Amino acid sequence: MNRAIYLAILLITLLFLSFHRLDHTYSEYQSIEDLRRDYQRPSALWPAPTLDSTAVFTELGAILSPPALTEKEQPIAALGKMLFYDPRLSSSNQISCSTCHIDTAHWADKQTLAVGHQGLVGTRNTPSIENAWIQRELFWDGRANSLQEQQMMSIENHIEMFQDIDELPAKITAIKGYKKHFKKAYGNSTVTKDRILDAIALFQKTIVSNPTPFDAFMQGDYTQLTDQQVHGLHLFRTKARCINCHSGPYFTDLQYHNEGFTFYKRKREDLGRYNVTHKAADVGKMKTPGLRNVLHTGPWFHQGIFPNIESVIGMYNAGMNTPYRREEYKHDTLFPITSPLIKRLGLTKEEQRAIIAFLESLSSEPILIEKPKLPK
Repeated sequence: MNRAIYLAILLITLLFLSFHRLDHTYSEYQSIEDLRRDYQRPSALWPAPTLDSTAVFTELGAILSPPALTEKEQPIAALGKMLFYDPRLSSSNQISCSTCHIDTAHWADKQTLAVGHQGLVGTRNTPSIENAWIQRELFWDGRANSLQEQQMMSIENHIEMFQDIDELPAKITAIKGYKKHFKKAYGNSTVTKDRILDAIALFQKTIVSNPTPFDAFMQGDYTQLTDQQVHGLHLFRTKARCINCHSGPYFTDLQYHNEGFTFYKRKREDLGRYNVTHKAADVGKMKTPGLRNVLHTGPWFHQGIFPNIESVIGMYNAGMNTPYRREEYKHDTLFPITSPLIKRLGLTKEEQRAIIAFLESLSSEPILIEKPKLPK
């Protein structure tokens, strides 16, 4: 073969491979080294994220430290820990807060739907309470405005603990061993529902996630993320559009979005945030969960309908679910509208694997709790 022709073919081949890599691996980046160089800088200098104008955005960041307990709060939190693990807070004396929020399961329960009083099955998946201290509202639909409200609702719910909150103080008072703990926490041994709820809430604020490889990367140890994970980080912020909802140090905008799984007018219908606000715009909306330890808190979504993370990423890639508006729903103001923040993504299999690899960098060992000795 003529040397000139050979060199021309070789050049064309190299150019094709270069463009192929450019298009399918690092988008506008020629190499992973180029991509790493941009992300091994302060986050303020990172490539611009792909954001819609309606997104509530905070740049990703390292984990934050919760407010430290004061000396006065420490015995209250210790009391809250006992109450959190005590099944006598339920009417059956068999269900405690820790039944559904298990430390080894990153404070979720790995069930599709929550199971509570007398084996009754709820309608939603148990969310993790790791990092609950950052939350302004609790539950998937945000119906509780504080950890105390969340506790009260769970204690009284007939599917969960089914215990009358107004009767609970007398029940706890009858357990003589609790008197010294209430006195140490509050100055006297009087048991009230507010004291019970405040103590559990304070303990819950101590349940946090451990630092992750991503946090070490953010603090300058750039060896903590693999090339694939750096690629996934870039995709997370750009082509995959995850950053539109999963932003900030805890990877949540703390907002509510409809992702297309309202099951409107069907057996599994869940109108979500609408049940709280009664605003048509909120039909089907659920709160954005944080993504720290997300790979260890499945199954995913508010009804636990995705058993593996590959199916989650695959559905996002497909643009999730947009319910078909039949003629009978033409004028129905409550017909659910999938969030416009969700779009078809066109991610390759390689890119989907890179995003999952990045999510793994948000994993840490769970903080395990030494179970308290319950008062008698």
